[in-house]
Amino acid sequence: MNSADLLTDAFTRIQESVHSAVEGLSAGDLNARLDDGANSIAWLVWHLTRVQDDHVSDAAGVEQVWFAQDWVSRFDLPFEKGATGYGQSSEQVAAVQVDSPDLLLGYHDAVHEQSVEFIRGLDGRSLARVVDESWSPPVTLGVRLISVLADDLQHVGQAAFVRGSLERR
Repeated sequence: MNSADLLTDAFTRIQESVHSAVEGLSAGDLNARLDDGANSIAWLVWHLTRVQDDHVSDAAGVEQVWFAQDWVSRFDLPFEKGATGYGQSSEQVAAVQVDSPDLLLGYHDAVHEQSVEFIRGLDGRSLARVVDESWSPPVTLGVRLISVLADDLQHVGQAAFVRGSLERR
């Protein structure tokens, strides 16, 4: 197994976990917040997908799926078109509302497809390429992809927790 295979497997596990956290839920459950300051499943999955889309497309030098496939219009969120959810207020979190799992899963699957297409062509040398010089030390592609995976894992785990909590009610 090479590094591209390993990364592809990791991103595929994220995708499978997203499906497990979202499939079969009602709009009410997707948009529910355990308390007024908590994140909903809809926000968590939207956010983790936006971060993956933003970071991987930037590294790949391609347009974000969010814009290229017009998910921005499908979600029709009341904030800046390029928002990823980073630093959003409780009110902004509450504004991410979806009618069904299909919207979240469609966007996530499209981002997953573009991410994996890029990742499959990587080798160890390409992972050493600097993709962000605004940090010290500069961020390499390998570090950026691991950062996305870590963020995605945390958020999909939170979505699974929220789902479990809602199902136990």
